[in-house]
Amino acid sequence: MILFPAVDIQGGRAVRLRQGDFDRATVFDDDPVAAARSWRDQGAEAVHLVDLDGARGGRLVNFQLVEQVAAELDVPVQFGGGVRDRDALARVAASDMRWIVLGTAAITSADLLDAAVQTLGERLVVGVDCADGLVATHGWQRRSTMSAARFVRELGRRGVRRIVYTDVARDGMLGGPDLAGLTELAGETSLELVASGGVSTLSDLRSLRRQAPATVVGVIVGRALYEGAFTVAEAIEALA
Repeated sequence: MILFPAVDIQGGRAVRLRQGDFDRATVFDDDPVAAARSWRDQGAEAVHLVDLDGARGGRLVNFQLVEQVAAELDVPVQFGGGVRDRDALARVAASDMRWIVLGTAAITSADLLDAAVQTLGERLVVGVDCADGLVATHGWQRRSTMSAARFVRELGRRGVRRIVYTDVARDGMLGGPDLAGLTELAGETSLELVASGGVSTLSDLRSLRRQAPATVVGVIVGRALYEGAFTVAEAIEALA
């Protein structure tokens, strides 16, 4: 299981939100490049980057900074935030990002989703962000009427291979990962899953390793690492 330390960028700084609320952001580093480099230097095998301003505004806002971060690292980068049209898709496809996360557009634009499957292939990851069992969109600011289970089944039919599953209510709250939701979702699809949201202790990571379905291939961790609950090396050992 791969550990993805998170670097969420808002206003050019590395922050963490609580439950996706843009007004509840904690700044952890004024320099996202330094934050990502720190995770790499501590042994991270991959890094998860999010353009929060892009996710909220529906366009690539901080992508030049994201590219700078990726250029500084020699580990794979997973990126999401603001990919909602073909120009943005072409730009991220031409970048050095190993994985590209398509969020809102995956549910609002079937044509763009199909284009992303064709253009990105196995580099494509779809963000399945859920609140009360329904998919959240537009930087988690809106709720769709699509259930997570129905959505992932449709993604599989369209050729998507991997998703990032986030329980919005748990994100940034350090209350533990949504193992029940992961297990339920895994029962609906054979897609690879990356878990996101709620990890606060090494016990959470060990529980993921022991109890999560075999299709869970990674976990994104943010606030717990920034606040020093454990180190990258300890997290990797717990997931091994």
